[in-house]
Amino acid sequence: MAKFLKDNGILIAMVLLGILMSVLSTSFRSTANLSNLILQMCITGTLAVGMTMVILLGGIDLSVGSVIALSGVEAALLMQSGVNVWLAIGITLLTGGFLLGLWNGFWIAKFNIPPFIITLGMMTISRGLAHLLTGGSTPPIADSTFEFIGNGYIPPLPSLIIIVLALAGFIYSVIAGIMRKKKYAIPIKTIEWLPNFIIGIIGFAFASWIFLSSRGSENMDRNLGIPVPAAIMAVVIFIGHFLLTNTRFGRRIYAIGGNQEAARLSGININGVKMTVYAIMTALAAIGGFIAASRVSSASPNAGEMMELDVIAAVVIGGTSLSGGSGTIKGAIIGAIFIQIMMNGMSALSVLEPIQKVAKGVIIILAVLFDVLQKKRKSTAVK
Repeated sequence: MAKFLKDNGILIAMVLLGILMSVLSTSFRSTANLSNLILQMCITGTLAVGMTMVILLGGIDLSVGSVIALSGVEAALLMQSGVNVWLAIGITLLTGGFLLGLWNGFWIAKFNIPPFIITLGMMTISRGLAHLLTGGSTPPIADSTFEFIGNGYIPPLPSLIIIVLALAGFIYSVIAGIMRKKKYAIPIKTIEWLPNFIIGIIGFAFASWIFLSSRGSENMDRNLGIPVPAAIMAVVIFIGHFLLTNTRFGRRIYAIGGNQEAARLSGININGVKMTVYAIMTALAAIGGFIAASRVSSASPNAGEMMELDVIAAVVIGGTSLSGGSGTIKGAIIGAIFIQIMMNGMSALSVLEPIQKVAKGVIIILAVLFDVLQKKRKSTAVK
């Protein structure tokens, strides 16, 4: 039980916080607000997948908020110049996302420059380029296909099919994990998998209720289905989780973060892994930029300000160690939901914005403190 509480403490805290906010505010528990809450965390959740990989390496990426702005601006300007929407997205994903991460990873891996310094520089460069390209203005976006990325919905029937398939995949992953432990004669305790299994089933039922019910008075009696940003986030989460748990690439990320020198001696291409992870991070930031720009039909050079802090906070609160080698995408997503419940709930309770920021900062400090204490306890136990 102690291990379960340790591994799922943030999940329990998230559920308790959700219940508390629902009791304190009737508007918080409305279907419309809960749907909006999920939409608000889609960008943070998408980026948290990449940031988990970065922090697992023992790194950090402060450039993601500025890359969100730059990618939105680049895509908008390309479309204004007559470039096909999908070509504009492809070009931006490559030049305004993937290549920027390769640049970050190159300096970090090849010259061992601290990630904080390199990504801080890229944060400033990207934000400056976004303002330079727009002259400080906000270019409008009038393409309906692009706007669908941030404002569209998958129809109810396909949404239901997707949810059922996702549930089947979740059940399969739990069973596969149990069978894998049996294969290697690893002891299996019901307390380790049954609660997570039950929570997963409840989560899917909750998602079905939110996405397949009416959204409020403006859409009464209208089942809109899964929002496209939520679908994008879900796909990114699935791919990221698969990479970390079922591939050599994922195992190498954990190995490098746990002990880089041991990973080097075992023949792992450390430079290649680092460059790839930072490229994935900025590519996901570019996708976040598309979602942000399409939701408001414009590309602000100020988009994504402070977003990097929200993403890092979600990952750290979710249990990923800042020193690397320990953490999961599941935890990062739960951390993102926790933050969004807290901020959304305080807004529903009319808590002043400065107080909200203070509360978020306190939670981040407590999460880091918990991580430090855990590390000290482990090192003491070894001695």
